[in-house]
Amino acid sequence: MVKKGGFYIVKDEIMPEIFKKTVKAKELLKSGKAKTVNEATEAVGMSRSAYYKYKDYIFPFYEASRGKIITISFILEHTPGVLSSILDEIAKAHGNILTINQNIPVQNMANVTISFETGNLNKNVEELLEIISQKDGVQKLDVIAQE
Repeated sequence: MVKKGGFYIVKDEIMPEIFKKTVKAKELLKSGKAKTVNEATEAVGMSRSAYYKYKDYIFPFYEASRGKIITISFILEHTPGVLSSILDEIAKAHGNILTINQNIPVQNMANVTISFETGNLNKNVEELLEIISQKDGVQKLDVIAQE
């Protein structure tokens, strides 16, 4: 028997277009750029019935992670200041760091895991992760847990 009600993190590249349109319509309504569901659905090119079918089941990652604990795994170049710049970005966004675990560098790369609270962030988690992933010395970034 299949368990119902599970949650999944899915990259948007493989998500069906209708899910992406649903999220865009919700964002238009939330931002006030669309005043009605009809306006929002017309703007993104979807039917109202599809919007109502999916609206309570799909949402951006940052909405699900607000006020939670996120654990991120990194592969970082063993270069002075790389980890410090990541910690600085989390601090600037008002993330509260709970744990940091750094392994000994092997072949000039270090595996680092950071857990932090997202309740007081002044930007959404997606934005923060994108900024961090673009930092010099960050080779790989994966969200490995969300509580």
